Amino acid sequence: MKTKVLMVCLGNICRSPLAEGILKSKVDSSKVFVDSAGTAGYHVGNTPDERSIAVAQKYGLDISAQKCRRFTEMDFEVFDRIYAMDASNFSNIIKLARNTGEERKVKLLLDEVDFELNEVPDPYYGGADGFEKVFQMVDLACEAIAKKLM
Repeated sequence: MKTKVLMVCLGNICRSPLAEGILKSKVDSSKVFVDSAGTAGYHVGNTPDERSIAVAQKYGLDISAQKCRRFTEMDFEVFDRIYAMDASNFSNIIKLARNTGEERKVKLLLDEVDFELNEVPDPYYGGADGFEKVFQMVDLACEAIAKKLM
């Protein structure tokens, strides 16, 4: 049985698509399914932000075929682990949980590593260097997650 992991940010165009692509590159796809979503429906159907695509390509990952989607209550039934990029999205996910079992599936991504921050900052309104920093943070967390899943 595959473990199913969902990465969640606000719009599903910057952080969570990177997290999806990074974790996919670190796990056995026959054992782990990885997807991403956003708590807001601003960009449903769109591809990730060009800057996320560019930083992923810099590290040999192609996330350009991903399509943005919105997080729904059904995701609690499908996914075993749900990682929020920040406290606001964590709160928005928890509000949709119908029981403590669903709540226990949700964690902040950076809780998986010993990092000076506990939230992945949203790079959307910044420059390319913000996307690089986000990539490095997410990569560390995904490495820790991948080790746990092996």
